[in-house]
Amino acid sequence: MKSFRTYLSVTALALAVGLAGCSAAGTSSTGTSITGATSSNSGTSAAAGTAEAVSLDTLAADTHYDADDLTWDAASEVAVTLADGASSVAAGTSSDAVKVDGDTVTISAAGAYRLSGSLSDGQVVVAAGEEDVVRIILDGAEISSSTGSPFVVQSANEAVVFLADGTSNALSDASTYTDTAEDAPNAALYSQSDLTIAGSGSLAVDGNFNDGISSKDGLVLASGNVTVDATDDGIVGKDYAVLLDGAYQVTAGDDGFKSDNEEDEGRGWVLINGGTLNVSAADDGIKAFNTLTIAAGTATVEESEEGLEAQHIVISGGTASVTSNDDGVNASGGSTGTSSQGGGMGGGEMAAGDYTVEISGGSLTINSQGDGLDSNGDATITGGTVVVNGPTNDGNGALDVNGELVVDGGTVAAAGSAGMAVTPGTSSSQSGVQLTFGSALPAGTTIQLADSSGAVVATFVTAKQAASLVFSSAAITAGGEYTVYTGGTAQVTAGIGEGTLDGAQEQGTVTAGEYTAARGPGGR
Repeated sequence: MKSFRTYLSVTALALAVGLAGCSAAGTSSTGTSITGATSSNSGTSAAAGTAEAVSLDTLAADTHYDADDLTWDAASEVAVTLADGASSVAAGTSSDAVKVDGDTVTISAAGAYRLSGSLSDGQVVVAAGEEDVVRIILDGAEISSSTGSPFVVQSANEAVVFLADGTSNALSDASTYTDTAEDAPNAALYSQSDLTIAGSGSLAVDGNFNDGISSKDGLVLASGNVTVDATDDGIVGKDYAVLLDGAYQVTAGDDGFKSDNEEDEGRGWVLINGGTLNVSAADDGIKAFNTLTIAAGTATVEESEEGLEAQHIVISGGTASVTSNDDGVNASGGSTGTSSQGGGMGGGEMAAGDYTVEISGGSLTINSQGDGLDSNGDATITGGTVVVNGPTNDGNGALDVNGELVVDGGTVAAAGSAGMAVTPGTSSSQSGVQLTFGSALPAGTTIQLADSSGAVVATFVTAKQAASLVFSSAAITAGGEYTVYTGGTAQVTAGIGEGTLDGAQEQGTVTAGEYTAARGPGGR
């Protein structure tokens, strides 16, 4: 286990473009290229020359991961064929480190082990030394268990599960476990040690008992095409959970993708630094106890109670899209404090704690039934694009910040109900407008702002019913008077884009920077 700095090292470096990508290909001494470090359908690929937002050097310092973990001498591989009642080690590659006992295959030393075949009711166990790096290459392997977890890492320095190129692999656990002790395995892919998943093959994980993939140490998803369907949590890393590349699809009966270490300072953080992550969760979509950072790649929460949740939420790049039954983005948990300075209406009414939302780049789109962007402390937007299609009921707001909402850059469009509208605070250097309509506008309504010369400076299309809109961008000048229109033509992405006033209806005027309760462009 490498030493760790606090979550602040990741947060700070997530704001800068790194010098290297997340993937590397190695060449063995036999001349065989061990690639598979990037996925062919991932959102970002270092192999294609795309720089990641957090560099390899930073990841190596803050996690167990190193690109060298994905290289080895192919000639040294131990080939293991899985078969019901007849699992075996291939002739010429025998190893004392592989023991077959009925339908249990145990690996007890460092090395690379290539597994193929199937076990309809068996288990693969890694029980290696504390300094050992064990690489398990799944090469068309399917393993199921009727009594517990089919794949357990009991001990190792690090376990690498490598999905061989062009192969399909599967892990499925029992719906009821024989061993239900507190420290017993509880996931279809379970590790007590640092765990890395890589390779360009595919893996289907069915967590019928509890979790799908769970590491009780650190977890790095370096690549792979992985589908997880879990009764409880989908993918869990205790100290940290990192997505570097690959395509991960998660369906979970509780939380989707998370890190849950609440005891150790600087642990319990999530980083999305590339690839694609799609989550459908019955509870939180993507969750960290400490800090949740999206620096690159694409993260989509298709279904959740709360979409993104952590004490500190940082978005510096990439694309995030969230759909939630409650809050879309929720900075909460951890310690509390007070703040006397609030944002606009609704902000500062409650005590502000040590919670933050920081957005400096990328794209964030929220569709929430509860609060859209919610911080129990402060929120700062300095870049990127933030679109909120918030609640339709007046008990929640598109923006809800207990401390101050500071907008110093980027583009913000927050639509929703009018009862608890929060606007940028007085410390903001970028101006904006607040529109409150006399009656809610239906979904699909085009709202446009034109400056004093008649030029359109903002075009927004509602995704659902909306009674208010807070809009801020560099195109809005403090003190300027803007005419509000509905209708016209629009070409938008995630609700924001360009438009014309052809056929639009004038609704009134609004002055930039005048944020007042029930302030609107007219009587509509």
